[in-house]
Amino acid sequence: MARWESVLDELVRDRGRALVGYAFLLCGDTAEAEDLVQDAIVKTFSGRLSADAVLSAEAYVKRAVLTIYLDGFRRRKHWATIRHLSATPESDDGARTEALVTDRMHVFSALGTLSPRERACVVLRFYEDMTVRQIADHLSLSQGTVKRYLSDAVRSLEQTLGPVEHELSEEFETTPVQGRRAR
Repeated sequence: MARWESVLDELVRDRGRALVGYAFLLCGDTAEAEDLVQDAIVKTFSGRLSADAVLSAEAYVKRAVLTIYLDGFRRRKHWATIRHLSATPESDDGARTEALVTDRMHVFSALGTLSPRERACVVLRFYEDMTVRQIADHLSLSQGTVKRYLSDAVRSLEQTLGPVEHELSEEFETTPVQGRRAR
């Protein structure tokens, strides 16, 4: 048996309940706490765990529980702010529902015409509501490159979908980008 396997076995056997208790304090739900611990153990032990003792492995798992919980909280919080964008109307207005579905299909089709980087920038900007700086950091690109991708993508989307309303038009179209002149 490999060393990590014995550490994992001892951790789950001796500290499993304490880890679930810790996760429960964070989320307030037993089932979710158990899921958090399981995800954290998988995350911790699927990487290159340098812990050769149960106490240090427990510290790694606790940190992973906290990280996974906070990431989930951020996603849920963000979803609460944009949930209305994907909601279907509650009325029986079939024409309105059909129009929404058709619009979504057109947008999805138009996104398919973009390069992978342009598409990623558009999704992060308009769906995830990230700033140019956040997108640049997230994709390891310069801000100027992100602005260029957004500018090109919006221009391409406008050819397919018509005018695209966006707040950042001045931000990524009037700033000179990598030697190109402003539009």
